[in-house]
Amino acid sequence: MSEGDSIGESVHGKPSVVFRFFSRFGQVYQSWLDKSTPYTSVRWLMTLGLSLLYMIRVYILQGWYIVTYALGIYHLNLFIAFLSPKVDPSLMEDSDEGPSLPTKQNEEFRPFIRRLPEFKFWHSATKGIVVAMGCTFFEAFNVPVFWPILVMYFIMLFCITMKRQIKHMIKYRYIPFTHGKRKYKGKEETGKPFSS
Repeated sequence: MSEGDSIGESVHGKPSVVFRFFSRFGQVYQSWLDKSTPYTSVRWLMTLGLSLLYMIRVYILQGWYIVTYALGIYHLNLFIAFLSPKVDPSLMEDSDEGPSLPTKQNEEFRPFIRRLPEFKFWHSATKGIVVAMGCTFFEAFNVPVFWPILVMYFIMLFCITMKRQIKHMIKYRYIPFTHGKRKYKGKEETGKPFSS
């Protein structure tokens, strides 16, 4: 292997300018992602704002419906992964390997672990909107289609997919929106000390 053959190195052994730029860009981008992690509502509001901006752009330009349809399918796929458990209970039915969801009242509480965590769901959804927005700047992606058929097909696909997901949730008795272990209240305290 000759000098300068490794990835990111120039002929003189130092990292190339392009490699350093993208390395630094990746570090800054990851830093901003890390800082945004605790601000869930702000992140989703920014994504909704970006989504609204994209919809306004598509409405004004009267085109790029196929890109919008692809974005909708991508978001539906992300949403289904967000609602699904990490370990599919239908695959774990016969074997006793790994964690499973409680199916009886007296079983130990196990928290719901998602196949796609909320942060990755948000990050992927936002990246999808940015890519779709970028596609609207290129005429090659403006494929002429009759958009009402795409809307009708998307609604049908959404209903069928959600019906299947809800049946799966009912069959294996899991709710993807639990917020921890149930808290049981004891008897209300009257404020009187115990008498013996």
